[in-house]
Amino acid sequence: MMKKAATRKRGGIAAAKAAGADIWSLHVLGTGAASAVDLGASGAVLERDGKPLLLIDCGPGTLEHYLRGYGGLPPAVFITHGHMDHVAGLERLFHSAWFAPALRGSVKLFLHANLVPVLQARVADYPGAVAEGGANFWEGFRLVALSRGFWLEGCWFDVFATRHHVPGTSFGVALQGCFAWTGDTRPIPEALSALADEHTLIAHDCALTGNPSHTGVDDIEREYPRALREQLLLYHYNSVAEAEALRTRGFRVATPDGRYPLHAPHPARAEAG
Repeated sequence: MMKKAATRKRGGIAAAKAAGADIWSLHVLGTGAASAVDLGASGAVLERDGKPLLLIDCGPGTLEHYLRGYGGLPPAVFITHGHMDHVAGLERLFHSAWFAPALRGSVKLFLHANLVPVLQARVADYPGAVAEGGANFWEGFRLVALSRGFWLEGCWFDVFATRHHVPGTSFGVALQGCFAWTGDTRPIPEALSALADEHTLIAHDCALTGNPSHTGVDDIEREYPRALREQLLLYHYNSVAEAEALRTRGFRVATPDGRYPLHAPHPARAEAG
């Protein structure tokens, strides 16, 4: 049943390409939980016509992976939460932008307003941002603090609260009719049901066994309706063997450096912004 749904989606994308519409895809850079370093830190790039539009999270090694694939800094970054496996690459991103004067302040950094003090404490407040002096960490970026969502290249991205550690400190991002990325979370069926239509690919935190901060496959099977489960692309697991075990349960599981076709997003809602 899941495979049939995937086939229908690919057909719709082929039709869109033939009609001259933009082609959208999700390039999953890493799929690992914090300790699964061989799988890469969980993160992804939203692509339009093969070009990067938005990098989601910037953990250890994420920027290096991005640079190998795209050859330059990301135009925009969205951070889901402040754990180091999702933000440790921000220091190198700052240095890469700061020491290239043409790029300084050009990388849009989208943060929920709740995360600004978190990242100030965890990353930005280190004394002496550069040895040469005269540098403020946030000046390396074009910081965009937000609550409900943000505009990027004519598209409205919804930002929604997730269930990870302390409430109000973790957030997912969605582009209506296209994709949703949960970041680290426990199950959030009500939020995803409200955000996702039948075309939406939902990249969801899931390991074989859940815990108080992360979703397990039993949680998925218990709390999500079948229609929503068929739209899931699971990531943030602990090993290749665990990924295979998730597949045997009938789920689509992301692989490191995998690309996944997406439907074109719907036009922005009248009330967006």
